[in-house]
Amino acid sequence: MARRPTVKDVAREAGISVTTVDRALNGRMRVREDTLRRIAEAAHRVGYHARGRLSQNLDAARPEMTFGFVLIKKAQEFYRNFAQEIEAALQARNDIRGRAVIRYASSQSPEDFAAELRLLAGKCDAVAAVAVNHQRLTQAVQELQAEGVPVFALLNDFAQGVRRNYLGLNNMKIGRIAAWTITGRVRRPGKLAVFVGGNRWHGHDLREVGFRSYVRENAPEFSMLETLVNLETRQFTYEATLDLVRRHPDLAGIYVAGGGMEGAIAALREVHASPRIALVVNELTAESRAALADGYATTVISTPLAELCTDLMELMLRAARGEDAGIAGQHFLDPRIIVPEMV
Repeated sequence: MARRPTVKDVAREAGISVTTVDRALNGRMRVREDTLRRIAEAAHRVGYHARGRLSQNLDAARPEMTFGFVLIKKAQEFYRNFAQEIEAALQARNDIRGRAVIRYASSQSPEDFAAELRLLAGKCDAVAAVAVNHQRLTQAVQELQAEGVPVFALLNDFAQGVRRNYLGLNNMKIGRIAAWTITGRVRRPGKLAVFVGGNRWHGHDLREVGFRSYVRENAPEFSMLETLVNLETRQFTYEATLDLVRRHPDLAGIYVAGGGMEGAIAALREVHASPRIALVVNELTAESRAALADGYATTVISTPLAELCTDLMELMLRAARGEDAGIAGQHFLDPRIIVPEMV
């Protein structure tokens, strides 16, 4: 019969004293979290019978933290993926017992975003949100900050000067990348169109500015049409794209700077049996992947959600603990550029 592992075996495996292991098991004196973790891992390796108790003690030693999140479009694939990555990044933290409270704004109105932020105020150690840029949001963020709850802007920067940090892509550069992609792909110059979700989406404005500045500086043979606001809706983008193609036979490229790309993809498939117009969209989903595969999308510029959420948890934790000196900043991530050959 095999010998049953003992406390001495655990101590030897962990490289610490038997007395420390005994304290960790019985909780008679406080043991540092890193030491407790070392002992728990050693107990699992040697198969010590009381390893479950060590894991319970380790779990109890970790502080409880609640992080709040405001997203939009709960039914949309991108935001479902976003929510999953938030949960995964929080569960991956082994230094806290983390809980995510994820809420969804019912519309894109500033009032709805502000209301969701306020609902999280007294329940969370830190809050992060995808929201429009508006004075009502700035006021809500000020209120949360006054209560000691740091707020982070995600994907679209808002409440600049008040919020703790912005995490997302450098939207000016994203617009330039889109313009570089389209003008480099199209053989014969023509007209270019840009869709933005709305004027309150600061990130979309920056993408439009970046797109136009690149064309003006590097591809003046192309002409820019007036920017279209699609309210990030599939149907409006679909109808507007059909109208663009009808009114501009020399339409060479379209950039959908925010949501609603599904409408542009559907419209281009409907009017052209084979791809003729270069289309750049944001975020990889089942529909944009299919459009890449059949050539109706030229490029997808995607946010690295897993990396964003991992970095976000670290920044939120540091802010909640007061370890960031209250310094506001911007945290840019490198985009994932996806072309047809990659799908």
